[in-house]
Amino acid sequence: MPELPDIAAYISALESRIVGERLDHVRLNSAFLLRSAQPPLASVEGRTVRELRRVGKRIVIGVEGDLWLALHLMIAGRLHWSGAGVNLVGRRSLAAFDFPNGSLVLTEAGTKHRASLHVLQGGESLRSIDAGGIDIFSSDLELFHATLSAENHTLKRALTDPRLISGIGNAYSDEILHAAQLSPIALTQKLKPEEWERLFAATRHTLEYWIARLRTEAKAGFPEKVTAFRKGMAVHGRYGEPCPRCGDKVLRIRYADKETNYCAGCQTGGKVLADRSLSRLLGADWPRTLDELEALKRR
Repeated sequence: MPELPDIAAYISALESRIVGERLDHVRLNSAFLLRSAQPPLASVEGRTVRELRRVGKRIVIGVEGDLWLALHLMIAGRLHWSGAGVNLVGRRSLAAFDFPNGSLVLTEAGTKHRASLHVLQGGESLRSIDAGGIDIFSSDLELFHATLSAENHTLKRALTDPRLISGIGNAYSDEILHAAQLSPIALTQKLKPEEWERLFAATRHTLEYWIARLRTEAKAGFPEKVTAFRKGMAVHGRYGEPCPRCGDKVLRIRYADKETNYCAGCQTGGKVLADRSLSRLLGADWPRTLDELEALKRR
């Protein structure tokens, strides 16, 4: 799922293309995309784009008359910039937003159409699609600490809960926790003050770095290769590869259709975290340290 840095890159690329331009027409190729009935979708046509915003992991396009188009890409949704009036071909192409200078096309891979579009009236209505998480860049350490420790959750869950903090998902939470040298299963109400300081600094620095990097890349062309697995990431998507800090192999915890990547040497004091499916299978034989894990692999 595109996260805060990816959304920032999309918005940066779109600002130079559609702000100040007239939205001539919105074409839907999927009846399931539009999730609101009022105002009608046609009400935004013929109006000039005034601004772009990010609300959580949504891209919000504001047009004349205080009308807003809110796009949530979910896991497999992606945006593309094409020539004006481009044809929508195949089931992957869900919608096109036509401007005089080009068309913004929304596609979604797979058969489960989870991407969504809402049409909203008035800036206050944006609150209805905002999960309420704090903005890391307008928050201080005290608010960050209070918000994430209000309930006792793992750091991984706390960082990816949109009700707590805005815009962070699976990929960048892995990178943040590696930068902070903290375990993904450490509990928020058990962290020491210095660990909170590291986590806050790592969250800001990691997101700032990737926002700046992806915005720079977007200047060269529209961001067509938005992915959760990027060259230069420390641990996310790098299972089995060496940690750039200590050289130990990156490990993972798999659950449902997600996985958490981490470095035992840097984040858990050498302890191998239990993978839910494998630990259930191996029981007491599940390796608890890196040495035990390597010995198990050699059997």
